[in-house]
Amino acid sequence: MSRIGRKNILISDKVDVQYENNIVTVKGPKGELSLELHPKVSIEIKDKYVAVIKKTNDKLSRSLYGLTQRLISNMVSGVVEGFEKKLEVKGVGYRTELKGKNLVLHVGYSHPVEITIPEGLEVKVQKNIISVSGIDKQKVGQFAANIRQVRKPEPYKGKGIRYQDEIVRRKSGKTAKTATAGA
Repeated sequence: MSRIGRKNILISDKVDVQYENNIVTVKGPKGELSLELHPKVSIEIKDKYVAVIKKTNDKLSRSLYGLTQRLISNMVSGVVEGFEKKLEVKGVGYRTELKGKNLVLHVGYSHPVEITIPEGLEVKVQKNIISVSGIDKQKVGQFAANIRQVRKPEPYKGKGIRYQDEIVRRKSGKTAKTATAGA
């Protein structure tokens, strides 16, 4: 059983947390985020900490307890530091560019793929590295996953779009198979 929900969330001096009508609002130097809580959980704000409280002890409340703690914790760290994901584009002739509010990917298709950048996210392109940053961890991760989905890395040549720290296991292909069978 996870015990994440029991941990109190430390609030720094730069962050202001408000709780009204089942809505948590977190304000910080980088921006403001809000979250509507499920009726089975609530929060209590004490001095420099936020504590998540489950109202009942059924299965749904226990699962929402840890989830709510982690979501609020991500909101607090997001408005102070922000989140960033980096993607790497590998392949001969593969390139990326920004056109206004769109990210244009030239990744081996007969046409360029255009993806609209969501509100609240910042995208930077340097050579073959795409950097997605913002204060909402879920938006940053989802947009990075959408970019990667355009051309996933393939196991034979390693071409495609991958996270910068991702390791793609390579396969040997046909030539290695026939060479070992003949020997």
